Amino acid sequence: MLQVHFIRENKEEVITRLAKKNFEATAIVELVVELDEKRRNTQVELDNLLAESNKLSKDIGEMMKNGEKAKAEILKEKTTQIRENSKTLNETLNAIANQLQDELYKLPNLPAEIVPFGKTPEENLNVFEEGDIPKLHEGALPHWELAKKYDIIDFELGVKIAGAGFPVYKGKGAKLQRALISYFLDKNTDAGYKEYQVPHLVNEASAYGTGQLPDKDGQMYHDATDNLYLIPTAEVPVTNIFRDDLVSENDLPILCTGYTPCFRREAGSYGAHVRGLNRLHQFDKVEIVRIEKPENSYAALDGMVEHVKEILQELKLPYRVLRLCGGDMGFASALTYDFEVFSTAQDRWLEISSVSNFETFQANRLKLRYKDANGKNQLAHTLNGSSLALPRVLAGLLENYQTPEGIVIPEVLRRYTGFDIIN
Repeated sequence: MLQVHFIRENKEEVITRLAKKNFEATAIVELVVELDEKRRNTQVELDNLLAESNKLSKDIGEMMKNGEKAKAEILKEKTTQIRENSKTLNETLNAIANQLQDELYKLPNLPAEIVPFGKTPEENLNVFEEGDIPKLHEGALPHWELAKKYDIIDFELGVKIAGAGFPVYKGKGAKLQRALISYFLDKNTDAGYKEYQVPHLVNEASAYGTGQLPDKDGQMYHDATDNLYLIPTAEVPVTNIFRDDLVSENDLPILCTGYTPCFRREAGSYGAHVRGLNRLHQFDKVEIVRIEKPENSYAALDGMVEHVKEILQELKLPYRVLRLCGGDMGFASALTYDFEVFSTAQDRWLEISSVSNFETFQANRLKLRYKDANGKNQLAHTLNGSSLALPRVLAGLLENYQTPEGIVIPEVLRRYTGFDIIN
């Protein structure tokens, strides 16, 4: 959430920068400034009434001591009226504050200066590419056909149990999934990230805290009975560990990782680009989250990008890194890098990770602060990234490692799988 004082002092800058995200912010920004002015004026009026009430209470005390009961009774009537007026003003103040909060929730985060202009994924900037695209044998198959051939993923069984977008992993397919999760977690913990096991359901405050609500309300599975949401990513519960916290400057940076299933309602359209594992309602993901001092957050973002690169290098998958343009960025992000692996059988790039810096946007919603060297409370910066999302990594592995004899397991995973080929 953007800070009110920044919006008030930089109205035109906020409107201009949000235009890079193709967001028309003028009306909301003007309303935020108007509501903030009303809020501050109402607060001053309320403070003046309370000050007058305190003064009258002292005067009444003095009059009672001096035996001036008649005068004291007159002032008591006045204090009663002031209390009623204060109650009305307090209700008005709360209503204004709630409306102001609702409007602030509608504004996306400001994009960083280096975010490129653009409206579509085609306008993202390719900043790094590595790995040789393998040449497959004649008759090579896409992963959904490989899954059926080797009986490792059953999409039809998932439809029977739950519906489209809920695959069932079987045999060596299930073990390869588990191997990837263990490998990703080990890589993250070896890099200094502390592992967490977190709930897969979160309350409304948690979903607002990281920016999923109200922006992604239609994409989240919601249990209305208990007002809980199935998580779209481990980012939500892991980051909310620190909601309402005041951490010591000496505790920063804070590095967290966790594995969870993820649930998203947006399965999208039909066709080869969403077949198989390409787009799911439920999938597994390992996440990394960092809490940083503002001056260190962009160096930390670069470090997270290098960390994900190292994983893909060990898996020996051809990949590229994109700096997202304004129109393709997430609501809460200030800067995002997407990782994509090349699917040789599908002849296209598949997104497998997003690594983002949210600056103070989430921290302001979360009230996540740290005490600096001068003893002053400051908002922290939050960052997160997929490390990694499994479905498209698995799709890339199945397709790029297929041979006429079977699907070869990358060497780095063999100690986790216990086998070196699926045949």
